[in-house]
Amino acid sequence: MTPAIPTPTLAPVAGVTAADERALLASIPTGLFIGGEWRAASDGGTFDVCDPSTGAVLVRVADATPEDGRAALAAASAAQKAWAKTPPRVRAEILRAAFDAVTARADDFALLMTLEMGKPLAEARGEVAYGAEFLRWFSEETARVSGRFAVAPDGRSRLMVTKRPVGPCLFITPWNFPLAMATRKIAPAIAAGCTMVLKPAALTPLSALLFAQVLHECGLPAGVLNVVQTTSAGAVTAPLITDPRLRKLSFTGSTPVGRALLKNAADQVLRVSMELGGNAPFIVFEDADLNAAVDGAMLAKLRNGGEACTAANRILVHESIAGEFTARLVERMRAHTVGRGTEPGTLLGPLVDEATRAKVHELVTDAQAAGAHLALGGRYVDGPGYFYEPTVLTDVPGAARILREEVFGPVAPISTFATEEEAIALANDTEFGLVAYVFTLDLNRALRLSEELDVGMLGVNTGIVSNPAAPFGGVKQSGLGREGGFEGIEEYLETRYVGIADPFASAH
Repeated sequence: MTPAIPTPTLAPVAGVTAADERALLASIPTGLFIGGEWRAASDGGTFDVCDPSTGAVLVRVADATPEDGRAALAAASAAQKAWAKTPPRVRAEILRAAFDAVTARADDFALLMTLEMGKPLAEARGEVAYGAEFLRWFSEETARVSGRFAVAPDGRSRLMVTKRPVGPCLFITPWNFPLAMATRKIAPAIAAGCTMVLKPAALTPLSALLFAQVLHECGLPAGVLNVVQTTSAGAVTAPLITDPRLRKLSFTGSTPVGRALLKNAADQVLRVSMELGGNAPFIVFEDADLNAAVDGAMLAKLRNGGEACTAANRILVHESIAGEFTARLVERMRAHTVGRGTEPGTLLGPLVDEATRAKVHELVTDAQAAGAHLALGGRYVDGPGYFYEPTVLTDVPGAARILREEVFGPVAPISTFATEEEAIALANDTEFGLVAYVFTLDLNRALRLSEELDVGMLGVNTGIVSNPAAPFGGVKQSGLGREGGFEGIEEYLETRYVGIADPFASAH
């Protein structure tokens, strides 16, 4: 028997009324966006998008089939030639218009993300600003794509190097940052002159659908962006990955799924970008500013409720200050109000679904069984929705799974170290290498660690590193390629070399 769907809360919250929520949801397109048109799934299928704070259905959207996926790629392929020839300034102006439009509708995007993903409104507004900045950044990079012209070293020819779009791309984005993960891929692709098929996460497709509508209104030509949300991700994307019309795959998600996609992409020798799992160490040395370190830990651990690949997954504290650091962190995390993201004072929303919450609790109980001490939390929050208490574990042994696997929740596991060498060894003892955080007032130590830690990004005395102007990505099994920064557009460009005969040869 299918369980009854709970009724959503209708009381006004934080200036947002139930009527506001209904009006916003009624304005969101629910079809597939293919070739510049909204359409139903080819078989008429739909699926529910639910509020993780209540379990209630928000809206029902079209559920793409493999046939719909192929139609989306066909639209992208048909649009590629004309879009690649579109002047860079035209592409830049579309991106700038989209930045202005998303910024103007920031409250709509923020509320929509809170409803479908659960994060508090304040955090959702922060994601809107972050996500929109990729549109502005790459609007400025569009006209800066350039090549070079040179005399060959032997003087007998001329060397011309140009850049051109990779071609049609497939983007697979996760549920935890439903707007920013889309703009981080779509903006550089537009700037480079690539067309796209976007497959957003089935848990959070609404932000992507609203964004597609905004881009369409800003003048993005039909077929340049196509959106196919689906509950059958593998069935829809696998045929596209093996289709010779596809030239690029960009995926953000778990490392196991990334490995499988890389295998599938090998037959077509696709260009790939992979932003995969993380197991970030957060290292606090004995000379650190403890107030700054605790502030940083709160950011690095509880941003997005801990549901982030950049979240601090292993908090390593020098043994001489571990007691004081832990006491302060417990105090701060205990004060974090748990609730629906639209409620006044909420600092921590629900996890995205029951499977995620169950995995978090499984890792907490495994750590306790291995000998860790529960200093705070460690329980489900009563009531509807997928809430979990802010949790602190201390004396976490190396055998605990939580030090090897992403916890993706509001859980801070604390271990200690005695020397810098031990801290480096502990931090590097993982197959992942996305980001690390270091708190120390010793500049030389910070510089040493910037070279010794096996990560793609390092935060020094800060708990947040993501910035649209900086290259985002990791090493080892945390992925391939970079998103953002000057490097971000290169992921969508091919390099072409033209050799030209010596123009003076006939004159000799």
